[in-house]
Amino acid sequence: MSEPKKAVALISGGLDSMLAAKTILDQGIHVEGINFFTGFCVEGHTHAIRKKDNEKAKPKRNNALWAAEQLGIKLHIVDVIEEYKDVLLNPKHGYGANLNPCLDCKIFMVNKAKQWIEENGFDFIITGEVVGQRPMSQRRFAMPLVAERSGADDLLLRPLSARNLPETKPEREGWVDRSKLHDFGGRTRRPQIAMAEQYGFIDYAQPAGGCCFLTDKSYSQKLVDLWQARGAREYELDDVMLLKVGRHIRPKPHFKLIIAREEGEGRFMEGYKNDFISLHCSSHTGPLALIDGSPDAADLELAAAIIARYSKGKDEEQVEMAIRTKDGKESRIKTRPLTAEQLPKEWFI
Repeated sequence: MSEPKKAVALISGGLDSMLAAKTILDQGIHVEGINFFTGFCVEGHTHAIRKKDNEKAKPKRNNALWAAEQLGIKLHIVDVIEEYKDVLLNPKHGYGANLNPCLDCKIFMVNKAKQWIEENGFDFIITGEVVGQRPMSQRRFAMPLVAERSGADDLLLRPLSARNLPETKPEREGWVDRSKLHDFGGRTRRPQIAMAEQYGFIDYAQPAGGCCFLTDKSYSQKLVDLWQARGAREYELDDVMLLKVGRHIRPKPHFKLIIAREEGEGRFMEGYKNDFISLHCSSHTGPLALIDGSPDAADLELAAAIIARYSKGKDEEQVEMAIRTKDGKESRIKTRPLTAEQLPKEWFI
Protein backbone atom coordinates (compact mmCIF):
# COMPACT_ATOMS: atom_id res chain seq x y z
CA MET A 1 0.00 0.00 0.00
CA SER A 2 1.18 3.53 -0.77
CA GLU A 3 1.79 5.95 2.07
CA PRO A 4 -1.15 8.23 2.95
CA LYS A 5 -0.77 11.65 1.38
CA LYS A 6 -0.32 14.76 3.50
CA ALA A 7 -1.23 18.36 2.69
CA VAL A 8 -0.49 21.66 4.33
CA ALA A 9 -3.22 24.32 4.18
CA LEU A 10 -2.51 28.04 4.31
CA ILE A 11 -4.81 29.13 7.15
CA SER A 12 -5.50 32.85 7.29
CA GLY A 13 -8.35 32.57 9.77
CA GLY A 14 -10.98 33.41 7.17
CA LEU A 15 -13.82 31.21 5.97
CA ASP A 16 -12.37 30.29 2.58
CA SER A 17 -9.19 28.71 3.93
CA MET A 18 -11.26 26.77 6.49
CA LEU A 19 -13.55 25.39 3.79
CA ALA A 20 -10.65 24.51 1.50
CA ALA A 21 -8.96 22.53 4.27
CA LYS A 22 -12.23 20.86 5.26
CA THR A 23 -12.86 19.80 1.65
CA ILE A 24 -9.55 17.92 1.59
CA LEU A 25 -9.95 16.54 5.11
CA ASP A 26 -13.25 15.00 3.99
CA GLN A 27 -11.32 13.00 1.39
CA GLY A 28 -9.28 11.30 4.09
CA ILE A 29 -6.10 13.32 3.51
CA HIS A 30 -3.96 14.24 6.51
CA VAL A 31 -4.04 18.06 6.68
CA GLU A 32 -2.09 20.44 8.86
CA GLY A 33 -2.34 24.23 8.77
CA ILE A 34 0.33 26.88 8.38
CA ASN A 35 0.05 30.59 9.14
CA PHE A 36 2.79 33.05 8.25
CA PHE A 37 3.17 35.94 10.69
CA THR A 38 4.21 39.05 8.76
CA GLY A 39 3.42 41.50 11.56
CA PHE A 40 0.61 43.07 9.56
CA CYS A 41 -2.03 40.41 10.09
CA VAL A 42 -2.90 40.54 13.78
CA GLU A 43 -6.61 41.12 13.53
CA GLY A 44 -7.28 40.62 17.24
CA HIS A 45 -4.67 43.17 18.36
CA THR A 46 -6.62 46.40 18.56
CA HIS A 47 -9.88 44.68 19.54
CA ALA A 48 -8.16 42.90 22.40
CA ILE A 49 -6.69 46.05 23.94
CA ARG A 50 -9.66 48.37 23.62
CA LYS A 51 -11.87 48.50 26.67
CA LYS A 52 -15.00 49.27 24.64
CA ASP A 53 -14.41 46.15 22.54
CA ASN A 54 -13.72 44.03 25.60
CA GLU A 55 -17.18 44.93 26.87
CA LYS A 56 -18.75 43.17 23.89
CA ALA A 57 -19.84 39.59 24.28
CA LYS A 58 -17.80 38.24 21.37
CA PRO A 59 -14.55 36.70 22.65
CA LYS A 60 -11.20 37.95 21.33
CA ARG A 61 -9.19 35.42 19.46
CA ASN A 62 -6.52 34.64 16.93
CA ASN A 63 -8.70 33.67 13.97
CA ALA A 64 -6.13 31.29 12.48
CA LEU A 65 -5.89 29.34 15.75
CA TRP A 66 -9.66 29.37 16.05
CA ALA A 67 -10.06 28.03 12.49
CA ALA A 68 -7.56 25.23 13.14
CA GLU A 69 -9.44 24.31 16.30
CA GLN A 70 -12.74 24.12 14.39
CA LEU A 71 -11.08 21.85 11.84
CA GLY A 72 -9.32 19.73 14.45
CA ILE A 73 -5.92 20.17 12.82
CA LYS A 74 -2.48 21.19 13.97
CA LEU A 75 -1.45 24.77 13.11
CA HIS A 76 2.14 25.87 12.52
CA ILE A 77 2.71 29.61 13.01
CA VAL A 78 5.86 30.76 11.22
CA ASP A 79 7.50 34.14 11.88
CA VAL A 80 8.44 35.76 8.54
CA ILE A 81 8.56 39.40 9.70
CA GLU A 82 12.09 40.10 8.45
CA GLU A 83 11.74 38.19 5.17
CA TYR A 84 8.44 39.91 4.45
CA LYS A 85 9.97 43.37 4.50
CA ASP A 86 11.32 42.93 0.98
CA VAL A 87 7.87 41.86 -0.23
CA LEU A 88 6.30 45.03 1.15
CA LEU A 89 9.06 47.44 0.19
CA ASN A 90 9.86 46.05 -3.27
CA PRO A 91 6.78 44.33 -4.71
CA LYS A 92 7.52 43.14 -8.25
CA HIS A 93 3.82 43.25 -9.16
CA GLY A 94 3.00 46.53 -7.42
CA TYR A 95 0.45 47.44 -4.77
CA GLY A 96 -3.30 47.13 -4.60
CA ALA A 97 -5.56 50.04 -3.67
CA ASN A 98 -3.32 50.88 -0.71
CA LEU A 99 0.05 49.46 0.42
CA ASN A 100 -1.09 45.88 -0.03
CA PRO A 101 1.32 43.88 -2.24
CA CYS A 102 -1.27 41.11 -2.59
CA LEU A 103 0.12 39.23 -5.57
CA ASP A 104 3.70 39.28 -4.29
CA CYS A 105 2.42 38.36 -0.84
CA LYS A 106 0.60 35.29 -2.15
CA ILE A 107 3.64 34.20 -4.18
CA PHE A 108 5.83 34.65 -1.11
CA MET A 109 3.56 32.63 1.17
CA VAL A 110 3.06 29.78 -1.26
CA ASN A 111 6.82 29.68 -1.80
CA LYS A 112 7.34 29.46 1.98
CA ALA A 113 4.76 26.66 2.09
CA LYS A 114 6.62 24.85 -0.71
CA GLN A 115 9.82 25.03 1.33
CA TRP A 116 7.91 23.77 4.36
CA ILE A 117 6.45 20.67 2.65
CA GLU A 118 9.89 19.75 1.33
CA GLU A 119 11.39 20.01 4.81
CA ASN A 120 8.55 18.14 6.53
CA GLY A 121 7.69 15.35 4.11
CA PHE A 122 4.30 16.65 2.98
CA ASP A 123 2.97 16.19 -0.54
CA PHE A 124 0.99 19.26 -1.61
CA ILE A 125 -0.34 22.69 -0.67
CA ILE A 126 -3.94 23.88 -0.18
CA THR A 127 -5.15 27.48 -0.35
CA GLY A 128 -8.63 28.97 -0.07
CA GLU A 129 -8.32 31.06 -3.22
CA VAL A 130 -11.40 31.54 -5.41
CA VAL A 131 -11.07 32.64 -9.04
CA GLY A 132 -12.18 36.26 -9.41
CA GLN A 133 -12.90 36.86 -5.73
CA ARG A 134 -10.21 39.41 -5.00
CA PRO A 135 -9.23 41.98 -7.59
CA MET A 136 -5.46 41.57 -7.39
CA SER A 137 -4.23 38.14 -6.31
CA GLN A 138 -7.18 36.00 -7.43
CA ARG A 139 -7.81 37.16 -10.97
CA ARG A 140 -7.74 34.31 -13.46
CA PHE A 141 -4.40 35.33 -14.96
CA ALA A 142 -2.86 35.55 -11.47
CA MET A 143 -3.66 31.99 -10.43
CA PRO A 144 -1.08 30.25 -12.68
CA LEU A 145 1.36 33.09 -12.00
CA VAL A 146 1.29 32.36 -8.27
CA ALA A 147 1.80 28.64 -8.88
CA GLU A 148 4.70 29.20 -11.27
CA ARG A 149 6.59 32.00 -9.50
CA SER A 150 6.22 30.44 -6.06
CA GLY A 151 7.81 27.24 -7.34
CA ALA A 152 4.81 25.21 -6.18
CA ASP A 153 3.60 24.59 -9.75
CA ASP A 154 1.01 21.79 -9.83
CA LEU A 155 1.48 20.92 -6.16
CA LEU A 156 -0.76 23.93 -5.40
CA LEU A 157 -4.40 22.90 -5.11
CA ARG A 158 -7.28 25.38 -4.71
CA PRO A 159 -10.18 23.12 -3.66
CA LEU A 160 -12.86 25.84 -3.83
CA SER A 161 -12.16 26.64 -7.49
CA ALA A 162 -10.38 23.48 -8.65
CA ARG A 163 -12.97 22.51 -11.28
CA ASN A 164 -12.55 25.94 -12.89
CA LEU A 165 -8.79 25.42 -13.15
CA PRO A 166 -6.41 22.96 -14.84
CA GLU A 167 -5.84 19.67 -13.04
CA THR A 168 -3.07 19.60 -10.49
CA LYS A 169 -0.83 16.69 -9.58
CA PRO A 170 -2.95 15.65 -6.55
CA GLU A 171 -5.93 15.33 -8.92
CA ARG A 172 -4.09 13.59 -11.78
CA GLU A 173 -2.43 11.10 -9.44
CA GLY A 174 -5.70 10.28 -7.71
CA TRP A 175 -4.61 11.59 -4.33
CA VAL A 176 -7.86 13.57 -4.27
CA ASP A 177 -11.11 13.11 -6.17
CA ARG A 178 -11.57 16.10 -8.50
CA SER A 179 -15.32 15.48 -8.70
CA LYS A 180 -15.59 16.24 -4.97
CA LEU A 181 -13.83 19.61 -5.35
CA HIS A 182 -15.69 22.84 -6.13
CA ASP A 183 -16.20 25.28 -8.98
CA PHE A 184 -16.71 28.54 -7.09
CA GLY A 185 -15.92 31.79 -8.88
CA GLY A 186 -16.51 35.52 -8.66
CA ARG A 187 -17.23 37.84 -5.75
CA THR A 188 -20.36 36.15 -4.41
CA ARG A 189 -19.91 34.30 -1.14
CA ARG A 190 -23.23 32.49 -1.11
CA PRO A 191 -21.69 29.05 -1.84
CA GLN A 192 -19.18 29.46 0.99
CA ILE A 193 -21.87 30.58 3.42
CA ALA A 194 -23.98 27.56 2.47
CA MET A 195 -20.99 25.27 3.04
CA ALA A 196 -20.30 26.86 6.40
CA GLU A 197 -23.89 26.15 7.45
CA GLN A 198 -23.56 22.57 6.25
CA TYR A 199 -20.44 22.02 8.36
CA GLY A 200 -21.75 23.94 11.35
CA PHE A 201 -19.12 26.67 11.15
CA ILE A 202 -20.52 29.75 12.86
CA ASP A 203 -19.03 33.00 14.12
CA TYR A 204 -16.28 32.87 11.50
CA ALA A 205 -14.29 35.98 10.53
CA GLN A 206 -16.01 38.26 8.04
CA PRO A 207 -14.10 39.21 4.86
CA ALA A 208 -12.96 42.84 4.74
CA GLY A 209 -9.64 42.82 2.96
CA GLY A 210 -8.64 39.90 5.11
CA CYS A 211 -6.91 40.69 8.39
CA CYS A 212 -4.09 42.65 6.76
CA PHE A 213 -3.56 46.22 7.96
CA LEU A 214 -2.02 47.09 4.60
CA THR A 215 -5.39 46.93 2.86
CA ASP A 216 -6.60 49.79 5.06
CA LYS A 217 -6.28 53.29 3.56
CA SER A 218 -5.79 55.09 6.87
CA TYR A 219 -3.15 52.62 8.04
CA SER A 220 -1.26 52.87 4.75
CA GLN A 221 -1.24 56.68 5.01
CA LYS A 222 0.27 56.43 8.49
CA LEU A 223 2.97 54.07 7.26
CA VAL A 224 3.88 56.39 4.36
CA ASP A 225 4.00 59.31 6.82
CA LEU A 226 6.36 57.30 9.05
CA TRP A 227 8.71 56.63 6.13
CA GLN A 228 8.67 60.26 5.04
CA ALA A 229 9.42 61.51 8.55
CA ARG A 230 12.32 59.08 8.99
CA GLY A 231 13.67 59.59 5.49
CA ALA A 232 13.82 55.83 4.97
CA ARG A 233 11.40 53.08 4.00
CA GLU A 234 11.90 50.88 7.04
CA TYR A 235 9.89 49.65 10.01
CA GLU A 236 9.97 47.37 13.03
CA LEU A 237 7.19 45.35 14.63
CA ASP A 238 6.60 48.03 17.29
CA ASP A 239 5.98 50.54 14.48
CA VAL A 240 3.42 48.18 12.95
CA MET A 241 1.55 47.93 16.24
CA LEU A 242 1.63 51.61 17.16
CA LEU A 243 0.40 52.71 13.73
CA LYS A 244 -2.81 50.81 14.46
CA VAL A 245 -3.37 52.43 17.85
CA GLY A 246 -4.40 55.93 18.87
CA ARG A 247 -5.00 59.24 17.13
CA HIS A 248 -1.96 60.30 15.07
CA ILE A 249 -1.28 64.03 14.73
CA ARG A 250 1.79 65.56 13.07
CA PRO A 251 1.95 69.32 13.85
CA LYS A 252 5.51 69.60 12.49
CA PRO A 253 7.59 67.44 10.13
CA HIS A 254 10.04 66.36 12.84
CA PHE A 255 7.56 65.00 15.40
CA LYS A 256 4.11 63.52 15.76
CA LEU A 257 1.76 62.68 18.61
CA ILE A 258 0.08 59.35 19.23
CA ILE A 259 -2.88 60.05 21.53
CA ALA A 260 -4.79 57.18 23.13
CA ARG A 261 -8.47 57.24 22.16
CA GLU A 262 -9.69 55.29 25.16
CA GLU A 263 -8.54 53.53 28.31
CA GLY A 264 -7.51 50.23 26.73
CA GLU A 265 -5.27 51.96 24.21
CA GLY A 266 -3.74 54.02 27.00
CA ARG A 267 -2.84 50.87 28.95
CA PHE A 268 -1.24 49.37 25.86
CA MET A 269 0.77 52.52 25.16
CA GLU A 270 2.07 52.55 28.75
CA GLY A 271 4.40 49.76 27.64
CA TYR A 272 6.19 52.20 25.30
CA LYS A 273 6.87 54.98 27.82
CA ASN A 274 10.57 54.09 28.01
CA ASP A 275 10.89 54.42 24.23
CA PHE A 276 9.15 57.78 23.75
CA ILE A 277 8.60 61.10 25.49
CA SER A 278 5.11 60.83 26.97
CA LEU A 279 2.57 63.37 28.18
CA HIS A 280 -0.69 63.31 30.08
CA CYS A 281 -2.94 65.84 31.78
CA SER A 282 -2.15 65.88 35.51
CA SER A 283 -4.89 68.31 36.56
CA HIS A 284 -7.77 66.57 34.79
CA THR A 285 -8.60 63.14 33.44
CA GLY A 286 -7.11 62.74 30.00
CA PRO A 287 -5.35 60.40 27.58
CA LEU A 288 -1.75 59.26 27.50
CA ALA A 289 0.17 60.51 24.47
CA LEU A 290 3.53 59.47 23.02
CA ILE A 291 5.78 61.75 20.98
CA ASP A 292 7.60 60.16 18.07
CA GLY A 293 10.43 62.35 16.84
CA SER A 294 12.77 65.02 18.24
CA PRO A 295 10.74 67.86 19.75
CA ASP A 296 12.36 70.92 21.33
CA ALA A 297 10.94 72.90 24.27
CA ALA A 298 8.57 74.93 22.07
CA ASP A 299 7.37 71.74 20.40
CA LEU A 300 6.59 70.22 23.79
CA GLU A 301 4.47 73.24 24.70
CA LEU A 302 2.53 72.87 21.47
CA ALA A 303 2.14 69.14 22.06
CA ALA A 304 0.84 69.78 25.57
CA ALA A 305 -1.78 72.21 24.27
CA ILE A 306 -2.91 69.71 21.64
CA ILE A 307 -3.16 66.81 24.10
CA ALA A 308 -5.00 69.00 26.62
CA ARG A 309 -7.70 69.41 23.97
CA TYR A 310 -8.56 65.73 24.51
CA SER A 311 -8.71 65.94 28.32
CA LYS A 312 -11.63 66.71 30.62
CA GLY A 313 -10.08 70.17 31.00
CA LYS A 314 -10.46 71.07 27.33
CA ASP A 315 -12.81 73.97 28.15
CA GLU A 316 -10.67 75.36 30.98
CA GLU A 317 -8.49 78.44 30.66
CA GLN A 318 -5.49 76.47 31.82
CA VAL A 319 -4.58 72.87 32.65
CA GLU A 320 -1.46 71.21 33.99
CA MET A 321 0.38 68.69 31.84
CA ALA A 322 2.98 66.15 32.98
CA ILE A 323 5.88 65.44 30.63
CA ARG A 324 7.98 62.31 31.09
CA THR A 325 11.28 61.74 29.28
CA LYS A 326 12.46 58.31 28.15
CA ASP A 327 14.67 57.98 31.25
CA GLY A 328 11.73 58.59 33.58
CA LYS A 329 12.30 62.25 34.53
CA GLU A 330 9.07 64.20 34.92
CA SER A 331 8.29 67.89 34.65
CA ARG A 332 5.04 69.83 34.57
CA ILE A 333 3.85 72.77 32.53
CA LYS A 334 0.64 74.76 32.41
CA THR A 335 -1.05 75.27 29.09
CA ARG A 336 -4.25 76.46 27.51
CA PRO A 337 -5.95 73.70 25.52
CA LEU A 338 -6.27 74.27 21.81
CA THR A 339 -9.76 74.55 20.40
CA ALA A 340 -11.02 72.34 17.59
CA GLU A 341 -10.64 75.29 15.22
CA GLN A 342 -6.96 75.58 16.16
CA LEU A 343 -6.24 72.02 15.05
CA PRO A 344 -5.78 72.06 11.25
CA LYS A 345 -7.12 69.02 9.41
CA GLU A 346 -3.78 68.54 7.67
CA TRP A 347 -2.15 67.74 11.03
CA PHE A 348 -4.22 64.55 11.30
CA ILE A 349 -2.68 61.54 9.59
